[in-house]
Amino acid sequence: MRIATIDIGTNTILMLIAEIEPNGQINILGDYHYIARIGEGVDQHGVIQEKAFERAYNVFLELKKIAESSKVDKIIAFGTSALRSAKNRDVFLNFIKKELSIEVKVISNEEEAKLTYLGAAFDYLQSNLIYDILAVDIGGGSTEIIYGKGRKIEAFKSVEIGSVRLTERILNKYPPKQEQIEKAIDLIKEHIKDIPKISSITKAMGVAGTLTTLAAVDLKMETFEPKLVHGHLLTYSNIQAIFQELKLLTYEQLKKHPYIHPMRADIILAGTLILIEIMNKLNLETITVSTYGLRYGMLAEFVWTLNKNP
Repeated sequence: MRIATIDIGTNTILMLIAEIEPNGQINILGDYHYIARIGEGVDQHGVIQEKAFERAYNVFLELKKIAESSKVDKIIAFGTSALRSAKNRDVFLNFIKKELSIEVKVISNEEEAKLTYLGAAFDYLQSNLIYDILAVDIGGGSTEIIYGKGRKIEAFKSVEIGSVRLTERILNKYPPKQEQIEKAIDLIKEHIKDIPKISSITKAMGVAGTLTTLAAVDLKMETFEPKLVHGHLLTYSNIQAIFQELKLLTYEQLKKHPYIHPMRADIILAGTLILIEIMNKLNLETITVSTYGLRYGMLAEFVWTLNKNP
């Protein structure tokens, strides 16, 4: 059986295609990344903008072609923060369903946290060993911090601050003034103040574009190579050093940065600052980057449910 899982985030739309063997083994066939930024302006205006509709349509059109050529049996598509917040989300969902016959389910913060955790921990959950795992997912509209043991989530916190949202609210000048940075830090701290400190962590994992971009910068990677990024260990000191370097650059310099995707140039500072403050709060000296995430969590959940109900 072939399945495609689609993660519709505030900034990106990601699709994973996998073959599921009769014995439950998962073989990854393709992993596709697009920046559609459907959440652009949602924080300010409360609705998905017309240009975002167009970008999303073009991405979904491409994903549908890929799924059909890959002979996918089932497509599972989930929407997260931007679709939870947008007043016109039903218009968007009906548009995608009518035009492309793809049904999108908008998931709750709790569901997002669970699936993000399962994705971040994907490598470790394939074994019979039980790990204490902390997963951090810095999205465009929200950030999830999840702690679990094996497949079981022990605690999670979802906060409505992400790289796109923080950029649009505060960090929208390049380079930012110190007052903007301090204001952004205060806002992040206010959002994450209730995150409980966790004493037992075997692995701290970070997923999504901020983490993978920081790994690419740390590795001085001009051509993005997922296999090298996945599993890369970022230290707090290196993340701080990267932030101190990037905060001095203009928008044009960020767009031309050899290790940063041009469409992430305007939001990488905000995402990095969120990560720094989370690591401060949880006393993390390192975090391991995962190129997996929600789409892998959807896949894992589907396979485990399938195995329970053959």
